[in-house]
Amino acid sequence: MRPARRRWLQLRQGQEDAIISADPGPPRLPHAPGRLVSLVPAHTASLFDLGLGARLVGRTDACSYPVEGTARLPSVGDPARPEAAAILALQPDLVLAGAGLNAQEAIAALRASGVLVWVTADPRTVREALNLLWALVRLCDVPQAGHTLAALERSYEITRQAALDAPPSLVFCPLSRSTDGAGWLVAGRDSYLTDLLATCGGESVPAALSASPIATDDLSAAAPDVIVLPGSPGPFSEADVAALADRLDLPAVAAGRVYLMDGALLTWPGTHLARALAELPAVLHIPHA
Repeated sequence: MRPARRRWLQLRQGQEDAIISADPGPPRLPHAPGRLVSLVPAHTASLFDLGLGARLVGRTDACSYPVEGTARLPSVGDPARPEAAAILALQPDLVLAGAGLNAQEAIAALRASGVLVWVTADPRTVREALNLLWALVRLCDVPQAGHTLAALERSYEITRQAALDAPPSLVFCPLSRSTDGAGWLVAGRDSYLTDLLATCGGESVPAALSASPIATDDLSAAAPDVIVLPGSPGPFSEADVAALADRLDLPAVAAGRVYLMDGALLTWPGTHLARALAELPAVLHIPHA
């Protein structure tokens, strides 16, 4: 590795002040891992985008991006409860897991079998997502990917500053319908989705303290300027957009600002952030007189 590039990555490490790992920290390996199994769809996508797809030897049923890349990889089952035997058969140097996605019992079983697992924390902000990407680049010893992340950092700063210079639009972006079908499940204030919307110029409404269901009346009171529904791999479709067509009491519906967007772009903290920063600001921008 060139000395200048190594200093660059070390500088990024020194600047990080957010928790990126549910473990005491990223694992210390004698060499960069050559065989990776990813149990987190966002990690799988990021590894491909960072030029590390050739090191992946396994993924979960939910790892769907990129289609061509993930199709060639064997699946180890559902991300919540991956199959330990299938993972062991792949002989990975490292398994990448997520604190909020993969069951602790499954992680414990892998570790008991001698498999090295890194359990990453679920990013709550865009900044934390970027820090996690830098950690992946360092762990895999691919300093050339630092150029990609540096460009993503610049895009983040430009987008964030533009949002600070304009009044935010009120955005309703639910995670799913509530289990009874009568309401909606929304992300909490301390979540990646809420921070992503703020970075791109939106204020998430209703402003719940944590992920919680809301009733239709609460949505009416919030009066969102924009409604964004996470499509595949999220739960919404064009049918959900059409179902809102008669809700003319909502400013977003009356103004024709109801959008179905790629769910991964909205909810996968990783390299999908690049597309989010490119596409979301235009969707959330409301011209003011």
